[in-house]
Amino acid sequence: MEIPLWFEITSMVVLTIILIGDLLLIRLRPHIPSTKESTLWVVFYVGLALLFAVLLGNVGGWQNAGDFITGWALEYSLSVDNLFVFVLIMAQFAVPRRLQQQVLMVGIIIALVLRGLFILVGVAIIENFSPIFYIFGAFLIWTAIRQAMPEGDIDDEVKRENFIVRLLRRRIDISETYDGSKIRTTVDGKRMWTPMVIVFITIGVTDLIFAIDSIPAIFEITTNGFLVFAANIFALMGLRQLYFLLGDLLDRLRYLHYGIAVILGFIGIKLILHALHVNELPFINGGQHIEWVPDIDNMVSLGVILVSMTVATVASLIASSREKRAEKRSALSE
Repeated sequence: MEIPLWFEITSMVVLTIILIGDLLLIRLRPHIPSTKESTLWVVFYVGLALLFAVLLGNVGGWQNAGDFITGWALEYSLSVDNLFVFVLIMAQFAVPRRLQQQVLMVGIIIALVLRGLFILVGVAIIENFSPIFYIFGAFLIWTAIRQAMPEGDIDDEVKRENFIVRLLRRRIDISETYDGSKIRTTVDGKRMWTPMVIVFITIGVTDLIFAIDSIPAIFEITTNGFLVFAANIFALMGLRQLYFLLGDLLDRLRYLHYGIAVILGFIGIKLILHALHVNELPFINGGQHIEWVPDIDNMVSLGVILVSMTVATVASLIASSREKRAEKRSALSE
């Protein structure tokens, strides 16, 4: 079934209103959210995504609903990786904790705009150049290998951020201290930008860098631009609350990158299998489709995503608990 145009437009309008309302709420009441508040918001956004899937299934077919759920689960899983870098950015720029909600929200909106443009370009390329799936698949497999050996990844992200900071400071006047949530302030009678503008840009650009991994991955699930963008919106909408909900727990999720590596590697292989299944390259099988190549169902992908993240999280928490017990025993013996 085709997704009705009225449903697509209505969905985007409603989601835009929710995002604006969320931003205004943060703007009017900057604060440090409690664990209970963060939990309720995460549950709200997860429930909203599931409700959207049910509505989509009724008006646009359950195949589209299933593709959305799988794509959303994929993007949500991969977006957790963003949180580690967000923690670094907040620490690097010494962002006051009560302002971090607004920083994350504005950064997420910037990321949505950039991802939207990225998705439009991606859909156009796929429609006119189907062998791009080979490139996407190889890129995701390479990214999976890099994720499995992440020692240098965090340093690379920090270097990118430092480069952005140096570039901006050479081009514009930036004050040394924050002035609340303002991005413009006056210092000794001179109008200047505050460090907040650097943080906004860094968060947005960093998320776009992560999108270079995640957008090709979701295109294996579906090439419907609306579903791809909707999955990204729902994955990012709850990211701010997830940041505060997980908090110090992020440091304990030491094996999470392995789970993400498995997901990216699996999707990369699935992309290449799909590319072989619909092959058009003349030097492969004479330009004919390779019919015997398996085309893995999206429900299998959803299962791999959920199992990978669950195993990585549980293993991380078990290892962390063992370390704490060992530290206690060591302290007592001394």
